[in-house]
Amino acid sequence: MSQVMIYPADYDHVRQAVDRAFEMFPLKITGKKILIKPNVLRASEAQEGIVTHPAVLRAVVDKVAEMSPASLVVGDNPGLFNYGDNEECFRKTGLMEAARGYYENIGNASEQRAFNPDFMPEVSVSSAVLNADILISLPKFKTHGLTVITGAVKNSYGILPGAQKARLHKAAGSPERFHEVIVEVFGLRAPDLFIMDAVVGMEGNGPASPDLRDIGLIMASDNGVALDAVMAGMMGLEPGRLRFLQKAREMGLGTYDLDQIRMEGEFRTLPDYKVPPLGGEAMLDNPAVQEMLASKTVLIPRVDPELCTGCGTCVEQCPAGALSLKDDLPRVDTGLCVTCFCCQEMCPEKAIALQ
Repeated sequence: MSQVMIYPADYDHVRQAVDRAFEMFPLKITGKKILIKPNVLRASEAQEGIVTHPAVLRAVVDKVAEMSPASLVVGDNPGLFNYGDNEECFRKTGLMEAARGYYENIGNASEQRAFNPDFMPEVSVSSAVLNADILISLPKFKTHGLTVITGAVKNSYGILPGAQKARLHKAAGSPERFHEVIVEVFGLRAPDLFIMDAVVGMEGNGPASPDLRDIGLIMASDNGVALDAVMAGMMGLEPGRLRFLQKAREMGLGTYDLDQIRMEGEFRTLPDYKVPPLGGEAMLDNPAVQEMLASKTVLIPRVDPELCTGCGTCVEQCPAGALSLKDDLPRVDTGLCVTCFCCQEMCPEKAIALQ
């Protein structure tokens, strides 16, 4: 039976929760190569709640360093096309300092691995991920406009460096198939331990929403599917109605049945937790709704002109070439848009939503 830890914490007192996570899910670290992977979506301030908080990374790094690994690396591949932006993302978020000198740009070296040919025959995976004896994932408790939630499973999407993440978005072609893509990536190298930053969570139209929620928890598990199921339940969602959790169970990666997950700590449903509109749980469970949405509803990027600065980041990051700037505002070619959510994710001003 899978186990999930639910531990009260704030950012000034993270270490006690981290110590308990290592007690519940012990790892033989001495003499091993360790990679710690936070969630680093893009350059942002720590208080925006978009990335794993530096206090959580710092506590995990200190804990692992005390356990005498042979080598320790901290790294991620943010959701950007250019490898050089990796270091800037870590620096601006405060995660560079929190890495205690163990940061490496893991996008600089990668190896090809066979993938599901329905999407791409091969993908590149960061060599640091494949060479690690132990992989520790530090996801964030957040919503996501395309996958409804983004936690332990989705955090592994960052093992892929460079623009291929966006190409996979495009190859998926639909929200349901993108749910399957992230599980296929997760299955390439499932982490050994997950410690989730749920001190401050994100609700609304994540993963870069301005709507934050004080939750006051650190959560942990050695199974990412179980951890995401508990997170979904806390958001008021039925885990079994999320396609990526269905796919993960089909692949034998874990269970989403809350009755089959042993929880240490208080499980509680957070009242009125805001999840993305038409986020997926009802849409993916009802074929009639799917058909109606496919024929009648088109999600397209819409910009808030009061927030947009005309910086062009969304245009640069669009894998389908569907965006252009006109009068310093992004415009979308609906015939090219693949609703991959890259523009929303990468907008530094949170000025774009898919509606």
